[in-house]
Amino acid sequence: MIAIVDYNAGNIFSVRNALEFLGIDCLITDSRQKLEDADGIILPGVGAFGFAMESLRERSLVDTLRAEAVKKPFLGICLGMQLLFEESFELGRFEGLGLLRGKVDIIRQPEGEKPLILPQMGWNRLDIRFDCPLLKGVTNDDYVYFVHSYRAYCDEESIAASAYYGGDVPALVTDGKTVFGAQFHPERSGAVGLGMLTSFAELCGVSHGEAY
Repeated sequence: MIAIVDYNAGNIFSVRNALEFLGIDCLITDSRQKLEDADGIILPGVGAFGFAMESLRERSLVDTLRAEAVKKPFLGICLGMQLLFEESFELGRFEGLGLLRGKVDIIRQPEGEKPLILPQMGWNRLDIRFDCPLLKGVTNDDYVYFVHSYRAYCDEESIAASAYYGGDVPALVTDGKTVFGAQFHPERSGAVGLGMLTSFAELCGVSHGEAY
């Protein structure tokens, strides 16, 4: 079973619907015991970094997520991906989960180019940098769906795939072991995104159907 962390994040139910469409056993929960018992964890998220971390602290989930992320496959999506890093400068300065090295800040406007529209909203092409279990079957010609104004500034070796938006923006990050983060929304990225969720389920050892 894959546990979807419940902390009032905006895209919780769309993630659940995508997993159920794929025939993947999942559960929305804020129970520490159920998170510990799960085969894998997805941390979704839409909204502000500081509010999200406070919501996790109110549910006493921060230490649980930090502990479980080194034991089993763990996927952060959109804001959930940003929460994986050490800190964010969105509307202040806030501590993150610290599962990956780096910080989160506004997408910088490129010098000498047309000003960027923020948030980046829509489809963008992936540039794959190295093999990663979630990229099985994904190519550099594939597009995924983004909605974000902030991005990760992190070690290059943790970036499995990027997308260009005024510069190379980390799109899929990993610690090379159990932790993964997608800045885009796989649950809204058609067959490509559903394939990534299927690959995540396989990594967790959770069965799935062939719905997509």
